[in-house]
Amino acid sequence: MTHKKPVAHTSTIVRENFASTPAAVDIEQLRNVTDLLTQRNLVAPHHIAFEIREPGANMDVPWTPVSTSEFLEQVQSVAKGLLASGVQPGEAVLILAPTQYLWAVVDQAALFAGALVVPVYDTAPIGQLASILSDAKPVAAFTGTQEHRKLLFDAALAANIQVPTNWLLEPGSPNSLEALCALGHSVTDSELEVRRTGANLDDVATIVYTSGTTGTPKAALISHRNLVGQVLNTAAAYQDVVNEQGNTVLFLPLTHVLGRALQLICIANGMRIAHLANPKEAVQALSVLRPTFLVVVPRVLEKIESAVALAAEKKHLLPLWRWARNAAIVRAQYIESGKAAPVTLRVRWAIFDRLFFSRLRAVMGGRMEFLLSGAATLRPELAQLFSGIGVSVIEGYGLTETTAPLTGTRPGSLTAGSVGTPLPGNEVRIAPNGEILARGIGVFPGYRNPEDTASAFIDGYFRTGDLGHLNEYGSLTLTGRLKNVLVTSTGRTISPEGWEQVVELHPLVAHAVLIGNDRPYLTALVVIDPEAVQAWLQARNEAPLEDLNSPTFTAIVDERLHHEIATAISNANAEMQPGARAQSWSLVALGTENPGAFITPTMKLKRQALLEASGPYIARLYSPDRTT
Repeated sequence: MTHKKPVAHTSTIVRENFASTPAAVDIEQLRNVTDLLTQRNLVAPHHIAFEIREPGANMDVPWTPVSTSEFLEQVQSVAKGLLASGVQPGEAVLILAPTQYLWAVVDQAALFAGALVVPVYDTAPIGQLASILSDAKPVAAFTGTQEHRKLLFDAALAANIQVPTNWLLEPGSPNSLEALCALGHSVTDSELEVRRTGANLDDVATIVYTSGTTGTPKAALISHRNLVGQVLNTAAAYQDVVNEQGNTVLFLPLTHVLGRALQLICIANGMRIAHLANPKEAVQALSVLRPTFLVVVPRVLEKIESAVALAAEKKHLLPLWRWARNAAIVRAQYIESGKAAPVTLRVRWAIFDRLFFSRLRAVMGGRMEFLLSGAATLRPELAQLFSGIGVSVIEGYGLTETTAPLTGTRPGSLTAGSVGTPLPGNEVRIAPNGEILARGIGVFPGYRNPEDTASAFIDGYFRTGDLGHLNEYGSLTLTGRLKNVLVTSTGRTISPEGWEQVVELHPLVAHAVLIGNDRPYLTALVVIDPEAVQAWLQARNEAPLEDLNSPTFTAIVDERLHHEIATAISNANAEMQPGARAQSWSLVALGTENPGAFITPTMKLKRQALLEASGPYIARLYSPDRTT
């Protein structure tokens, strides 16, 4: 791969506080998102589109290949069943299931039937699911397991509405997919084709309920134009990444717009997909499936880095690993600048490659070329670490309301810390207060609630709520979240993310939250990573910490941990102005009972939920007799 000095995409238009990349693909010849699959089938019907693992099979048992035509046939069969069951154009069909191949089948089938797809996280609490059912009023639902089916029934009861017709993805039940397909035997191909082609690009394709890290779910209406435009234009920007020669393992929730958009991009462009419902199986899956490309959230990369450091410490190689880590980061910096690395660095890198880097690449399957980090901010040095060991890291930025990718760095022009220039068909503007504003092919038409829509747009641009700035090349750098800005009682305004990200560099820290709204000074809550802490204690031959097994949210009082993490606090404080430093802090654990109450499915912290649960601990941090 050729690396060069980071520049804007060749056609990106850049002005002060503005960047725009014209669309690369004319999408008007497509009727709706289902054409992506039918056109792919015309081009390569026998190409392997998916690899699936049989239920209960070991990871290393050969996965079953599914061609494009086989996938299309399954989609059509399920879609005919939906038609026979009475689903009408424009009615909602809900999917409540973990990431899996059949998720892709029923998603496409619902679209073929002319329905609106309503994806819901399979970990959704009953109250949230009840709210979605009341608003979307789905006439049919696909559930992954009997447990999900019960959750659906309980939520419908709580919402006081009729339970939608339910079809189970698990085989063997009276309401299985097989039964639904049998129901559709009387539906002709021409009847299905009329239904499939009924929707146009400006019709709504899917309703995605997004509450982010706060608030009541809002129903984002995403059109066929949004999906088709993003899929084709993003694929045009990343032809070196997504192509017929590559494959990926998808373990992001398909309910999340990023996972779903990636799946559509792969279907349309022939990149082979394998699904994985349990992210804890990812390491073994990578060695078996050997992907060339992977989408991850930053927390996954952080855990890999921490695991390598811990393994090195166990073997008394930690100083050597730190030296190797630094060599990789420096190498990535040379690559970014376009300058040749000095001979001494190349020699050191070759030695470290044999000791560490080649083994890391082997853990990722040995064929990995690109990682895409999304859904949260990635630390620049972590991106440089992976790029420096030989796996290029693409950084992107987007939201549900922008149909996932809005900006992205490009192969050959990767700069750690930047989330890149606008992708084709999109533009970014920076408001006077620093808020990122978006307009383009991926920006949704609005929410179901007109009041939510009215407050979400200004002068035709979607208000993302994120803060950032553009450089002279049109590359965007994120600096924080508008709603997270702290205003102390002394009038000082502080964006907490810089401090928090430094603390989160520590391998024992999962999340850090700076506190100080209407307070005279700043304090902080530090959420520990239970698995990392127990592994750390084990490496030191010390007894495990029982408080980590608490089912509920709790404060952690342990001198060993306090002393260890105090260094991270000091490092963060050293990088801030005196008034922006934490004067007091507390360690907390989220509890094992209901982690979803505090963490989103993409591993982001629900800040407001944490603050509400931490009321007594925050009060102590501001008490006159505080000790930390």
